[in-house]
Amino acid sequence: MEKPGKPTTVEGYIAAAAPGNAQARLREMRQCLREAAPQARESLKWGKPAFSLGTVLYVYSVHKRHVSLHPAVGAVAHFAAELGGYATSGNTIQFPLDAPLPLDLIRRMAGFRVREVVEYGGGWK
Repeated sequence: MEKPGKPTTVEGYIAAAAPGNAQARLREMRQCLREAAPQARESLKWGKPAFSLGTVLYVYSVHKRHVSLHPAVGAVAHFAAELGGYATSGNTIQFPLDAPLPLDLIRRMAGFRVREVVEYGGGWK
């Protein structure tokens, strides 16, 4: 069980999120990202949940009105045409908490990122 204060585990991070949509969206995001890289190591990086496979694959986080996915700059650029309805910046995509997550798109971005790292040695940017 997490102590009050800053979470030290992914489970603690999710539990510390506001109840309702935030926790549900975090769980959905986590499962989707885990499926794309079942061999990846899960931990907190910069205080946020992350998956790593030699280098950071992706990080995700919750905010007041959205869940962010940080799949590195290459993935955001590659899927830019499909991200028009979402706020993006550099390596970040914001998904509103009050709407379903685009899980198919997230799976494809996560798979792209895994291939980028495994096949091309893409580092964290």
